[in-house]
Amino acid sequence: MTTSDPAATPPFDTEGTIARLFIYPVKSCAGVELTEAILTETGLDLDRSWMVVEDGGMFVTQREQPRMALIRPQLRGDEIILRAPGMLALHLRVDVVEAVTQARIWDDVVSCYDMGDTAAQWFSDYLAPQRPAGAPPRPFRLVRFDPEQRRIASRRWTGDIEAQNQFSDGFPMLVIGSAALDGLNRRLQAQGLEPVTMERFRPNIVLDGIDEHDEDRIDTIHITTPEGPVRLRPVKPCTRCPIPNIDPLTATSSPHVGDMLQTYRVDARVGGVTFGMNAVTVEGLDKVLRVGQPVGGHLQFD
Repeated sequence: MTTSDPAATPPFDTEGTIARLFIYPVKSCAGVELTEAILTETGLDLDRSWMVVEDGGMFVTQREQPRMALIRPQLRGDEIILRAPGMLALHLRVDVVEAVTQARIWDDVVSCYDMGDTAAQWFSDYLAPQRPAGAPPRPFRLVRFDPEQRRIASRRWTGDIEAQNQFSDGFPMLVIGSAALDGLNRRLQAQGLEPVTMERFRPNIVLDGIDEHDEDRIDTIHITTPEGPVRLRPVKPCTRCPIPNIDPLTATSSPHVGDMLQTYRVDARVGGVTFGMNAVTVEGLDKVLRVGQPVGGHLQFD
């Protein structure tokens, strides 16, 4: 990567490109891979804009409902279309909501909009456990984040940056290098286990060309776009729950991914296994990130 003023920015310690971009319109459902995405105050546009809740408003994820991995959103014009095995497609308008409501995500109670009875029936039918004939399904509902709601990431990690989220677990974006996945798969295959795909780790931005886990050490990720510079700051190692053990193609779970990560990815800073870095925006709101854009950064070493 070059700069018009070489004295202003020292040569980067690591350089690469954006290899893949993902958003997850409905929290914990399958992702949508994109070639470009707008960077907004809450991360990539439409990422985690919708969320499934139980009756009463508590959020639901693959941790409790692994079959959510098989719900596949598609964005088409002004619609989001949801498909799942054995279900007719659910068509929802991106710009239409119904009643104001509230939902709980972790320790936050947030304002949001209910998406109506048709969506609620669809999710309830699909996610309901086996039940006796005639018994009512377990009630679930779909909600959309209220854009007037401000849900701020932990300042313990973001410092002086006020980073907003929608229904992400805690930070606007997740960045992972392809080399990190390559390293995991080498270890799995050395033990006679099948390699896994990046989809298990649910990143927003995948970087090619950087060394294994260099995303852990980059101070600021500099991205060159035609509209101007973008700077993202990795702020917190992403603690991994059991979701990477769930095969996104079958929704079956096996502990081998988590077990392998336990052998080399325990991070004392967060008291658990980590893979990827949560990131916030320093500069570049409303810029468009595209696959193939060059990135660079300066590495920090302990």
